[in-house]
Amino acid sequence: MGQLYQTQRAMRHMRKAAMQRGVIAILDVGTSKIACLVLRFDGDAPALDGVGSMAGQSNFRIIGAATTRSRGVSFGEVAAMAETERAIRTAVQAAQKMAGVRVDHVIATLSGARPRSYGLDGEVEVEGGQVTGSDIGRVLAACEMPDYGDGREVLHAQPVNFALDHRSGLADPRGQIGQRLTTDMHLLTVDATAIENLLYCIKRCDLEVAGLASSAYVSGVSSLVEDEQELGAACIDMGGGSTGISVFIRKHMIYADSVRMGGDHVTSDISMGLQVPMATAERIKTFYGGVVATGMDDREMIEIGGDTGDWEHDRRTVSRAELIGIMRPRVEEILEEVRQRLDAAGFEHLPSQQIVLTGGGSQIPGLDGLATRILGQQVRLGRPLRVQGLPQAATGPAFAGSVGLCLFAAHPQDEWWDFEVPAERHSARSFKRAFKWFKDNW
Repeated sequence: MGQLYQTQRAMRHMRKAAMQRGVIAILDVGTSKIACLVLRFDGDAPALDGVGSMAGQSNFRIIGAATTRSRGVSFGEVAAMAETERAIRTAVQAAQKMAGVRVDHVIATLSGARPRSYGLDGEVEVEGGQVTGSDIGRVLAACEMPDYGDGREVLHAQPVNFALDHRSGLADPRGQIGQRLTTDMHLLTVDATAIENLLYCIKRCDLEVAGLASSAYVSGVSSLVEDEQELGAACIDMGGGSTGISVFIRKHMIYADSVRMGGDHVTSDISMGLQVPMATAERIKTFYGGVVATGMDDREMIEIGGDTGDWEHDRRTVSRAELIGIMRPRVEEILEEVRQRLDAAGFEHLPSQQIVLTGGGSQIPGLDGLATRILGQQVRLGRPLRVQGLPQAATGPAFAGSVGLCLFAAHPQDEWWDFEVPAERHSARSFKRAFKWFKDNW
């Protein structure tokens, strides 16, 4: 735990330094595309402290943007290092060229990697009657760490609620008077190898990593409107290789997960069903795809096309109803999986249960209706917030993660490595904790 805590702290310092220099890049390494956006910050950005999702709003604009077809990434994880490295270099160089500046620091997002969510809580007596930063460090240290297993790393550790004596729901208790401080913390762990591979790959591109975020989290930040983040909502980010799920309430993420299926699986079903190459299947899906068949679709014929040289084979047509018949079962399967994860997370207990679909895979016509039927809630299609300087081509749902990462770069939420957490915490040995509790209370 100690090592990652230090790595995350180092990244936070690097991010601050990069922002003072005024330029930072964000890198969305997905299964179907790699996007790089270069952000420029205004010199008069306000101080970036305070707990909360949009604390310390800072002004930035996008001055460079590029995307390239992803290579070597499957299920949202790096599978072929050299290919991914080449694709990242291509995207970063193109974005730098457009921006007219060189970028050394990037903040990256990670999808897939089998995320797991934990809710923790801790409590301490306030030293001196008024809550200080060190009290917050101590209360975060008092959270009982779960045994999350070998080969896992903590990606996010966010205090989502503070309570002082009997007042709960405090975003930032610093400076307030009280005796007993308690906190709830959301911890997200992922496969360590997935993080290590991504970090190593970015380092090989001569770039410094100044931050890492879960793509399910940043998609929610950019696609859920303020009321939804406040009252309770889930963001379903349908990517190429995986579908991210994040649940927000009181402007904090309280749960995240991912389903190892996405739009590419629909494409590969079409490719196998119609016996066409993946590129042709992708084109057919994009132009003619859908999940709800009407009487018209039996009569609408789609030319498959092809260049095998076999005239009969290349002149085939298929009705749109047949295409929908191939696509629908896979889309239903993805949504059923999502529903199981939301049920397991206790989503139905939230005061509001809005569901927002985003990501490139959410653009299939009729998807919102099918999702409403399977997920049984109000479902809407989400597009990311408008960000200054964002090219028109990057405003669609496929860029929810990229835009969310810009917002995360500009104003990250407090995580426990932003506080001086007492050092003996990291060993997590119960004897030490008991001793510390004794020292704190007597």
